[in-house]
Amino acid sequence: MKRSLILASLALLCCIFPTEAKKKATEPAPVPEKKIVVIPVETENTQLILHANVYGSLRTVHYGQKITDVEQFTNFYLHTSGKRYGSALLTYPTVGGVNVGTTEALHVKYANGDHNTELFYAGHKQTQKANVTVTEVCLRDTITDLQIKLVYEAYAKEDVIVCHSEITNGGKKAVELINYASSALQLKANKYLLTHFHGSWAEEMTVENELLGRDVKVIETRIGASATKYNNPAFMISLDTEEFSENKGEVIAGALAWSGNFKLAFEKDYRGDLNIVSGINPHASTYQLKAGESFVTPDMIYTFSCKGAGQASRNLHSWGRNYGIYGGGKINPTLLNSWEGAYFNFTTSTLTGMIDNAAAMGLEMFVLDDGWFGNGKYARNDDHAGLGDWELNTEKLPEGIDYIANYAHEKGLKFGIWIEPEMVNPNSNLANQHPDWVIQSPGRENYQSRQQWILDLSNPAVQDFVFGVFDRTMQLSDKIDYIKWDCNRMIHSFGSTYLKDQDRLYIEYVQGFYKVLQRIRAKYPDTLIQCCSSGGSRVEYGQLAYFNEVWTSDNSDALSRVKIQYGTSLIYPPFIMGAHVSAVPNHQTKLVTPLKFRFDVACAGRLGLELQPKDFTEKERVLVDRCIASYEKYRDLIFQGDLYRLVSPYEDSERYALMYVSADKSRAVVFAYSLGYHHGEKTFKIRLDGLDGARKYKVEELNVDKSCWKGSGASYTGDFLMYSGILPVQEYTYDSAVFYLEAE
Repeated sequence: MKRSLILASLALLCCIFPTEAKKKATEPAPVPEKKIVVIPVETENTQLILHANVYGSLRTVHYGQKITDVEQFTNFYLHTSGKRYGSALLTYPTVGGVNVGTTEALHVKYANGDHNTELFYAGHKQTQKANVTVTEVCLRDTITDLQIKLVYEAYAKEDVIVCHSEITNGGKKAVELINYASSALQLKANKYLLTHFHGSWAEEMTVENELLGRDVKVIETRIGASATKYNNPAFMISLDTEEFSENKGEVIAGALAWSGNFKLAFEKDYRGDLNIVSGINPHASTYQLKAGESFVTPDMIYTFSCKGAGQASRNLHSWGRNYGIYGGGKINPTLLNSWEGAYFNFTTSTLTGMIDNAAAMGLEMFVLDDGWFGNGKYARNDDHAGLGDWELNTEKLPEGIDYIANYAHEKGLKFGIWIEPEMVNPNSNLANQHPDWVIQSPGRENYQSRQQWILDLSNPAVQDFVFGVFDRTMQLSDKIDYIKWDCNRMIHSFGSTYLKDQDRLYIEYVQGFYKVLQRIRAKYPDTLIQCCSSGGSRVEYGQLAYFNEVWTSDNSDALSRVKIQYGTSLIYPPFIMGAHVSAVPNHQTKLVTPLKFRFDVACAGRLGLELQPKDFTEKERVLVDRCIASYEKYRDLIFQGDLYRLVSPYEDSERYALMYVSADKSRAVVFAYSLGYHHGEKTFKIRLDGLDGARKYKVEELNVDKSCWKGSGASYTGDFLMYSGILPVQEYTYDSAVFYLEAE
């Protein structure tokens, strides 16, 4: 499956366009082969229907539940009264012709200064391989010979449709792409409730619901790198309702697979129709396309659910597990990360001591974070120096990385290490030797963020260097199993000393990033890699094609993580979320939360620890060992099961509950959290979901000697648990419980 945007020189579209003489733009000829064409794009339960009328105008007439007889759409005129044009939006709206005021998917400026593009249907084909059906629809401007191929990949079992556009300049002169979206989706309903995600460092994936009114709602980023820092390129649209629901109603979810600037536009027009245009943000990115060249946009991923947001999420999770995420579904190891336990201040004995404790607690991997590299005046003893100089800090670690990695393996642990290869400190040998490798606008101040600059990945020499950082790090020991790849800043003073056309920087930076990752995966297919970007600033499906997991947020406070992990799970599979138990007072929020609450929140993702284990008391160690052991009992459900969000942390109840259910419905795990004080409302009624109503399940609360629910240890039918529910007592803030269910 295509996972990155590429430039393919001298590539023509595969479909054959009409060869008849060009007609006047005001009087296009009818399509000779078929007067009306209905094109179904289908999964097992959903359907996207495209409709080309007698004049070749292509429109989207349906996206939703499957309709058996698609030929019923043949005479579906969308109030056009048989005219060539009408009030209905085109499938891929352009600037030009009668398309006035509608948010466009495509805006092209031609060599003669003309901005008009009018696309007409020119053929389509469908191919199928196993679970995936690919539909390619060809459009053409008969005056300029600009050719567009709309590609739809339908994943049957997952009920997911992935689409992108391929733009080919069939003319004789170069053109400028001013706007070039991956997708435009048209919907018709009475109301549209938009769910989207915003935030900042330490508060990523904050959920916001808003009813769309007239005009255009835009969600975008223009910061170049760490692109999901403030907004995420994903959304849900709930149709014909003003309330967000997990289990009821029609919901469409979408996510753009692109690691750079993006733009999502939601235009509700005067008719009440909704036009959703998604793709690369055209900000400072006009793209010249020479004669014969093609441009391929990133993937836009859609799913439809008639059972609320919960099913939409499960569809995306299933697709991500099977197709969208590198190594999706494979269980990643529990770990201890050195960062908050040691920061920059460590020696070999510090690390081996942490490894000893990690092994004793039953963890499976130790990760050495920042601070292991740089020497002399550029030694990495804080964040002011050393980035770019990726040689071992021999003063801190004279025994070497291989010694530490081997020590971990001897203790039964895997070993991981941190890098930030896209960045450079001004205080480094690299910055002195290759100032031209830094993104910059010559003659202007090159602003620092976190005392660092960003390297220009549009430059092939920089791509070689970044690949080399990864490659040389892996060669420090043959016992390195895991790389934590960080990216801690956005692009300021944007410009490239390598590129002649500065409009290409934002695009070619991301392309360069993907090219490096492709080389890495070709050489290191089995290495686990985490995508960290100042926390969760690169959480999107573009990079997930190469990474096994993400660092969800630098904020490891359990109370904050409840909402961060909830928001992330609406679009992305929970198994990608690195979720760590950290020390108290928390290093970000200063909150003091109970150890069990911290574990119960972290265990809903990929469990890790980020602290100094020797600081645990004996009593705490008993609980730690117990929680880690029980996590291994059910973690396959988090990686391979289905998620059901039972109670939202955004509701007034100040409670949160979720559960994971195995595919065969034989096992489940339930997490329940109290986020506030509930005087007089001590019991928390939770109706479970996703179980087999006819089977009996034994329910057992984990990690406690006395359960908060009297029913723990007994067996109940699935219908009782789903329709009546369980009643744990959770009166106080930070009360939490984990229940394990197994069918008898």
